[in-house]
Amino acid sequence: MTADRIALAGARLVLPDGVTENGRITVEGARIAAFGGDSVPGDLDLTGYTVVPGFVDLHVHGGGGASYTTGIAEEALRSARAHLEHGTTTTVASTVTGEIDEVCRQAAVLSELAEDGVLAGVHFEGPFISPGRCGAHQPDLLRDPDPALVRKVVDAARGHARMVTLAPELPGGLESVRMLADLGIIAAVGHTDSDYAKALEAVEAGATVATHLFNAMPGIQHRDPGPIVALLEDERVTVELINDGVHLHPSVLDLAYGTAGADRVALITDAMAAAAMGDGRYFLGPLEVEVTGGVARLVEGGSIAGSTLTLDVAFKRSVTVNGLSLGQAARSLSAVPARLLGLADSVGTLEAGKYADLVVLDSATYDLVAVMRRGEWITGADRLPRTVAA
Repeated sequence: MTADRIALAGARLVLPDGVTENGRITVEGARIAAFGGDSVPGDLDLTGYTVVPGFVDLHVHGGGGASYTTGIAEEALRSARAHLEHGTTTTVASTVTGEIDEVCRQAAVLSELAEDGVLAGVHFEGPFISPGRCGAHQPDLLRDPDPALVRKVVDAARGHARMVTLAPELPGGLESVRMLADLGIIAAVGHTDSDYAKALEAVEAGATVATHLFNAMPGIQHRDPGPIVALLEDERVTVELINDGVHLHPSVLDLAYGTAGADRVALITDAMAAAAMGDGRYFLGPLEVEVTGGVARLVEGGSIAGSTLTLDVAFKRSVTVNGLSLGQAARSLSAVPARLLGLADSVGTLEAGKYADLVVLDSATYDLVAVMRRGEWITGADRLPRTVAA
């Protein structure tokens, strides 16, 4: 094997068309070159390991003690690195509610990192959300989704805006959904007080994502089904779910999968700065957060304030707690979000010609062992010392 060519042999490979045991994958430079073939001396022996595609996170605010919401490039880099070391090889950075000009400033910084290939774009979560469902967003900074204001923040991302979460029942909501759809930007329904009918109107207008379904929206009532039912039942909508054991009871996640199916679920972190860190005090935008036992809550008011989740943990929970197949988990963590972002030709599945974004898991425990991004080991290579003998 040459320095820019490596083969991984003996692994369980989670491929788009099924799981292959004792598989072999060859990487050349930044991309996957081929599958199969006989093992040769110099191959890395991954017997006992499972290889899945690198994870794609549509919705993450920070990690590693740093945040995307500060508008400081060094913090954004630290956040991206922390999640990369836990298997997230493609990241869309999420903002939080702030003054419009400040959100635009943050977007400009994040767009530079998108141009450098560190990020896959920007997701604006707030300020165009319902005061009654604002969660960990500062209420006095909320704004109605006037299309001119929405366009202002989108333009600040200089072509790297990927998604905007808004409450469609607010003045300008449906008009903004239509505008975003026309611009090729994902319009997501979230932090909303909309009813069943208004949620359906939003989908008809072009909304295609439910932001962290079940959280920050009215619950299901038998005579008033609300937005959850509307978003779950419509095949045009992909639903975000946070599988950290805090935001959703396992049975609720099972219900969503049973209704929508793995091809319409994108597992996200919604993580804040405490992800991949310990308990303590952090900030989510301008609001102070206390993390205790891995659960993030606002210091004032006690609302859940994002998560401390990383996607390797979400993968493990999905398989070991919820009983998803490896293929289902891989679709929800990689293929589905990659498709939403328009990146399915380069990431999201293990296929020849795509980037060599790989996550290596222990086949017995599904704990993360190593991560490769674009053909380079990010972490864990020293834990894979075995090569096929001559």
